[in-house]
Amino acid sequence: MITVQFTVRPGQGDPSGFDLGDMSVTGGLGTADSAGRTPDQGMMIYLSVTQLLDSLRAFLSGNGKTLTFTGVDTSFSLVFRRVKDGISVAFKDGVIARTASDELASAVLGAAESLSRTLPPGDAAASDYADALAAFRPLASRHEHGGGH
Repeated sequence: MITVQFTVRPGQGDPSGFDLGDMSVTGGLGTADSAGRTPDQGMMIYLSVTQLLDSLRAFLSGNGKTLTFTGVDTSFSLVFRRVKDGISVAFKDGVIARTASDELASAVLGAAESLSRTLPPGDAAASDYADALAAFRPLASRHEHGGGH
């Protein structure tokens, strides 16, 4: 089981594609959360999620063994590795989850779709975000959508 959540930090004025936010990924072995860390690991959340969707889609669709993802304007990073029984997700403290690739895709997609509802449609980042979501959706279609919000 893996859950993913993307949040926008409050108090930034009108919503913008450059808003700061946080990522939280929880698995059976721990949690990776950018919130509440010193130094601050908040990131440009919409740009980071777009980058995560694009890089994770390429990783899950390809044959690469490892993907290191680092958010935009942050030191927060996750490492995805192919393992015998699926995908492992690691944070600087070690592996936090072992999951099937379609379950990972579904959890990330659910969180990204929830976040997309907070981004104004005319924003500069909105079309890239929508394109990344559309390209990523087929990866999660094999796994029942839910539980990843």
